[in-house]
Amino acid sequence: MTGRPELLSPAGSPEALRAAVQCGADAVYLGVGSFNARRGAKNFSEEDFLQALSYCHLLGVKVYLTLNTLLTDRELPQALQTARMASQAGVDAVLVQDWGLFELLRQTLPDLPLHASTQMSIFTSGGALEASRMGCTRVVVARELSGEDIARIIRASGAEIEVFAHGALCMSYSGQCSMSAFLGGRSGNRGTCAQPCRLPYRLERDGRTAKPGHPLSLKDSSMADHLEELRKMGVACLKLEGRMKRPEYVAVVTSIYARLLRERRTPTAEEAQQLSDAFSRSGFTDWYYHGKRGAGMFGTRPEGAQEPRELFAQIRSSYESGTLRTVGVSFFCRVGVGVPVVLTATDDRDHIVSVTGPVPEAARSRAVTASEVEERLKKTGGTAFHCTGATAVVDEGLSLSAASINALRRQALEELTTERVRPPKRRSLEPQPLPPALGSCEGPPRLTCSLSRGSQLSEELVDQGPARIYLPLERIGEFDLAPYLGRTEFYALFPRVWRDTDESELRSLLLTARDSGVTGLGLSNLGHFPLARESGMTLAGDFGLNVFNSRSLLFLHQRGLSSAAVSFELRREQIRDLQKFLSVEAAVYGRLPLQITENCLVQNDGGCPCDGTAVLRDRTNASFPILPAYGCRSELQNSRVLWLADREDWKDIGLSYARLRFTTESAEECAQVFRAYRRTGEPPALFTRGLFYKGVD
Repeated sequence: MTGRPELLSPAGSPEALRAAVQCGADAVYLGVGSFNARRGAKNFSEEDFLQALSYCHLLGVKVYLTLNTLLTDRELPQALQTARMASQAGVDAVLVQDWGLFELLRQTLPDLPLHASTQMSIFTSGGALEASRMGCTRVVVARELSGEDIARIIRASGAEIEVFAHGALCMSYSGQCSMSAFLGGRSGNRGTCAQPCRLPYRLERDGRTAKPGHPLSLKDSSMADHLEELRKMGVACLKLEGRMKRPEYVAVVTSIYARLLRERRTPTAEEAQQLSDAFSRSGFTDWYYHGKRGAGMFGTRPEGAQEPRELFAQIRSSYESGTLRTVGVSFFCRVGVGVPVVLTATDDRDHIVSVTGPVPEAARSRAVTASEVEERLKKTGGTAFHCTGATAVVDEGLSLSAASINALRRQALEELTTERVRPPKRRSLEPQPLPPALGSCEGPPRLTCSLSRGSQLSEELVDQGPARIYLPLERIGEFDLAPYLGRTEFYALFPRVWRDTDESELRSLLLTARDSGVTGLGLSNLGHFPLARESGMTLAGDFGLNVFNSRSLLFLHQRGLSSAAVSFELRREQIRDLQKFLSVEAAVYGRLPLQITENCLVQNDGGCPCDGTAVLRDRTNASFPILPAYGCRSELQNSRVLWLADREDWKDIGLSYARLRFTTESAEECAQVFRAYRRTGEPPALFTRGLFYKGVD
């Protein structure tokens, strides 16, 4: 790609939007109401949004609406109404995370471009290609990717690829974090993250405790030194993070990145300092881009850090003037004898309008000249336009007042404005009727369990009669399944995070799993579908797919899944009311995962390999176990186990399967817990009901 990537800036408020537009953004992204991943930003009312859309389109800036959160059945109609309003008004695209909303928008607004949000956790070519084939025109890939990863995805995908270029880095892969939800009831998947990863923790391993620090607080990312490389590899869009930041921050970062892209260079020392002054956490990092990770990526923002008043005041005065960005327009005026004056205006996007004025009279004293007409046409001050050229052809001996010329110029610019903000014609259809659901299962759900290591599988556990046992695919060689075949079903769970370069190994592991007696696969990511499609095994949706509503269940059923696990963040009544278009599973026991991280927390502290005995301890002395994840990554577990065995109400909500998630338990403890769930056992001393009764905001 030889063209310049689109520069996409955050607009958390109308003020930030104006700052972004005036300082050089090619596009902005914003939220309307509460269905977006930054509900804490000011966001836009419908009236604000329509005004912003006209303002941006007049100045040649695209607008993307963020509807990138998980939605309940009750919320889907309102989200559709918001998307329908935006589509009819001419929004350029909508960012989506939720599978149910994605399918609903494809049905009802087939001409509306859809972008796969980074909340979809897409980090492989297969995932990007799958999103493209389903109808996404653009894929926002994970922030953890290296330059080589991005280049591979661009070569393989039919969609545009958008990458984050500057701003905050989440510790967990986006869309795979439940830490804020479990610790405070504020869901990152629902746009209300409380950022618990920015708090202090201390790591304990091998009998020693590290000093308190911030092992989950990453520095902000800055790709300012790599913009030309990203352009050459074909990145379509560079995204600046910051919808929670103030307008001056947006202005500083946007203006610098726009300048660097325009001039195809890296930042000067002064520009680098301005980026840091605007906001940073102990500086910036570009390690992910280089395929690196480690303790050097982490940093904090001191409490009470002073904002750069002079820098912010200077940039504010410039963008508030509203004159940094105007639209180029050229005029041609014909003033002839006996015919109305005709003025034609052409803008920088080849919109052409013509307006007519009065028939000029014969001059009684001094005749108007072509140069006088041209000079009057150039006076576009106070409008969104600037004159790039004016040509007049005037017959001799005619009179035309300055007021007439001014009126023609105003009329031409008004009509040009109308053309620039005119929305495209798009279809708006009604949703297709939902097919009949399977209906709720009669009787209690069948118990399943997932194991994290080979030593947990035992005769005593299998004797309890689990309907399924889920095993990590990457550790399939640790399990001796032969003694248990025919007594239960074994499913292999794909790793939640991997890379294109891992796929040959994963395919080999699939063959090993099938040869050892595994008959099913658990899928947690869009990129798993092309890997699993030709396996011949039964396909089940795992928790990483973030199923939150009935239409998501239907979407997965239509893609060949026989069952699906629903989100940990749904409460009991919401699970009960789901239309079961396929067999539904929910977690009823275990330490539920809070984050999956590209950085290995144990390795960052000087250890590795991680054996699952390390923990993070917070300020309340709660202990969060760290499990190893595929690729030397980490999966942080909740400090307390979810326990529902002493309750009966999880058994009558239409579940086909109820999963016991075993992580740190011994083989004996696994069997004991399974027995407790068969017999209504009493809870341990420390436990949680999770979000089963209270749900999330």
